[in-house]
Amino acid sequence: MLTVGRFAPSPTGPLHFGSLVAAIASYLAARQVGGKWLLRIEDLDKPREQAGAADSIIQTLQAFGFEWDAEILYQSQRLAAYHEALAHLKPHTYPCYCSRKDIQQHGHMGEYGLIYPGTCRNRQQTPSTQQHSIRLRTHDKPVCFTDAVRGEYCQQLESELGDFVILRADGFFAYQLAVVVDDEFQGVNQIVRGADLLDNTPRQLYLQQLLAFRQPVYAHVPLVLNAQGQKLSKQNLAPAITAEHRIRTLLAAMRFLGQTCPTTNSFATLTEFWDWAIANWDMSKVPRIHAQAFTDDDIAT
Repeated sequence: MLTVGRFAPSPTGPLHFGSLVAAIASYLAARQVGGKWLLRIEDLDKPREQAGAADSIIQTLQAFGFEWDAEILYQSQRLAAYHEALAHLKPHTYPCYCSRKDIQQHGHMGEYGLIYPGTCRNRQQTPSTQQHSIRLRTHDKPVCFTDAVRGEYCQQLESELGDFVILRADGFFAYQLAVVVDDEFQGVNQIVRGADLLDNTPRQLYLQQLLAFRQPVYAHVPLVLNAQGQKLSKQNLAPAITAEHRIRTLLAAMRFLGQTCPTTNSFATLTEFWDWAIANWDMSKVPRIHAQAFTDDDIAT
């Protein structure tokens, strides 16, 4: 079966080093086995979107030599597909009228955040114009998978997370639903991404089961931390990567991923780097940890 991987950034800011690490890992995992690699722009969260960020991300990926095998998919153009999935899930959903304050008052904190207390789960469903989200009813049977980096991982959704939102009260579809629908639509069967999404995976597996979708293979690579121990992210104002010293930056990302690398001057062109990287990628060398630190000095080495 042809391997199909993907990279799916959100246009909330320019591409930073942590995103580059995830992009490289997903790209090489697909390319090494002769697979396809797709680019998807997850532009559903309009309030957080930064003007021009999508184009900036695309241009940066091109500058670093990434090549994708189909037209770029934009989630903002896929709303009909999400509505169709929502209709299919209707027997397993219910409207939730709880505010964030309500949930904070009646819920309790778990390992993965605030657990929804089920306030609206058994509420009589009568037509209402009151603003509400749509939640998916969960159960406590363990949802498990074997991650290619981290090994076996399980969650009991109801007790550890609670029923979760698939359509937000502001009318935007939740990430969990959109990503599952689009992976199925694009035929994605290999998902390599950052470890911050590891605990999202059981929710996505549960949705795949309810929608009778195929289950991809997953691998979650370590997050990049800054000098303060924070995850590199747009929210933490992680600096954008630039096209200067591209091979040096790519090699730094490879070393971060546990790969044994030659020196920068071993490669005269980006093509030479990618040919080497595809031939020598080894997922078994990726550190089995959630996160590790990285500084600008690591690029200079």
